[in-house]
Amino acid sequence: MLKKDQKLLLKLTRNTLEMFFKDNDPDTSDYSHFTDLKGCFVTLHKNNELRGCIGFVKPIMPLFEQIIAATKAAAFEDSRFDPLEESELKSLKIEISLLSIPEQIKNDPLKSIEIGKDGLIIEYMNHFGLLLPQVATQYNWNALQFLEALCNKAMLGKNDWKQAKLFKFQAEVFSE
Repeated sequence: MLKKDQKLLLKLTRNTLEMFFKDNDPDTSDYSHFTDLKGCFVTLHKNNELRGCIGFVKPIMPLFEQIIAATKAAAFEDSRFDPLEESELKSLKIEISLLSIPEQIKNDPLKSIEIGKDGLIIEYMNHFGLLLPQVATQYNWNALQFLEALCNKAMLGKNDWKQAKLFKFQAEVFSE
């Protein structure tokens, strides 16, 4: 994606948050050409700490609509955090991840995962978890640590990845 398009999507994200506090929807006239069907996540950071992160693994609507929905969900529906308050807007840093289509890992996951390139998804016994590619590099994890953290996120035992369905994906990540 071109830098100018990345900037536009980041602007849409910030505008979505600002308009929410004015009980308005963002004006989408500058963004309606973003009709790609891609999974996306919106991550909010405050003072370099995670403040919210929600998204869509699979595309279910045009990209600009998914960005708006993920933005609102990350700000107000991430169960790990209280809903965002308007006073926090100025200290927020926005990050967007556009996802490739997930591919099931068929071979040894420890040898199949590229740290810094691959994000992971686990599905096992009605549990689901996802970690974006940048998480492993942020915490300096190796493949085993990444898989164990993925299990933890899905509220599974740390070795359940050995029996689970695992998927990997890549993401184009950009931020303010």
